[in-house]
Amino acid sequence: MKEKIRIFLPEQEVNTRIAELAARISEDYAGKEVHLICVLKGSIFFMCELAKRITVPVTMDFMSVSSYGNDTKSSGIVRIVKDLDEPLEGKHAIVIEDIVDSGRTLSYLLEILKKRNPASLRLCTLLDKPDRRVTDVETDYTGFNIPDEFVVGYGLDYAQKYRNLPFIGIVEFTEE
Repeated sequence: MKEKIRIFLPEQEVNTRIAELAARISEDYAGKEVHLICVLKGSIFFMCELAKRITVPVTMDFMSVSSYGNDTKSSGIVRIVKDLDEPLEGKHAIVIEDIVDSGRTLSYLLEILKKRNPASLRLCTLLDKPDRRVTDVETDYTGFNIPDEFVVGYGLDYAQKYRNLPFIGIVEFTEE
């Protein structure tokens, strides 16, 4: 099988929406400092573009989490691969995610972070697939609600490829 990438959300549309999200965050946190938590690896492109457009002071940290099980379905067990470098207590934190799918991993992660006593904790995602949700996860800032398609680009990958695409594309498989 060979994959082909079809543009779903063009670069300009993605950039425009990120600017809108940044404006909302800047307004919501006027007079405050916001602490962005990037969920690696996929969210790095989105977080960098978002942070450049936020007008209030921004600090950043990074986490990497893994849910393991068989290759086709998450077991729902989450392991922290890389934890935050700085304490979260008293900070206005926003978890930055590339995509919210089933919600299992993110639900677990948010529960862990709430126990660290941030002043506030919100969730910002570039993409949301509400039809795939199996665990309740409320997003505070959502770039795009999308259908149940396999998407790549802007940090999202297929077999570690296509993260660097400046648009969101749908993976279509073809015979070689």
